[in-house]
Amino acid sequence: MLQPLLRKNDGTAKWLIGIFSAIVFVVVVVLGRVKLNVQVGFDVHIFALINAVINGTIAVLLLAALLAVKQKSYQVHRALMLAALGLSVLFLVSYIAHHLLAGEVKYGDYDHNGVLSVEEKAEAGVFRYAYYFILITHIILATLILPIILFTAYRGLTGEYAAHKKLSRITWPIWFYVAITGPLVYFLVSPFYT
Repeated sequence: MLQPLLRKNDGTAKWLIGIFSAIVFVVVVVLGRVKLNVQVGFDVHIFALINAVINGTIAVLLLAALLAVKQKSYQVHRALMLAALGLSVLFLVSYIAHHLLAGEVKYGDYDHNGVLSVEEKAEAGVFRYAYYFILITHIILATLILPIILFTAYRGLTGEYAAHKKLSRITWPIWFYVAITGPLVYFLVSPFYT
């Protein structure tokens, strides 16, 4: 087994993880309702593409980390998971930048006027419902999984491998779902970017 990278301190860890998770939630909710009207000189939807690429990369890292741990390559597993965590921080920055600069995009807004007409809703058809199902589950699970990811990582980094493994059985599939639905959401909504 690997040597722990962190000293166990559950009280401090719970507070830090709770505060960080709450701050991220509040920032995403508040800034998700704000759009800056600035000209940046480039297509701001590049951030959405970056988000999709980051999420896709995280999905690949999660798969590789799962394979590594099953092969008892714990050092490789740790490195891959730390890379996934690092990319998650980059994702968060890019996500906030995109929403601040681009605002909200509506699925089915074919004329790009920000309003869905009856005709546009009809043209989007059942794909609109599928998109919103994927989007809503993605958002809810992404919100819920952050503190669980951090607690799972904490357990692994403090050498509490039994607790880490137990939490990972919940964390990994949810995080993987969030990581693969991110690019899917981008693929589905990108035709409606202006």
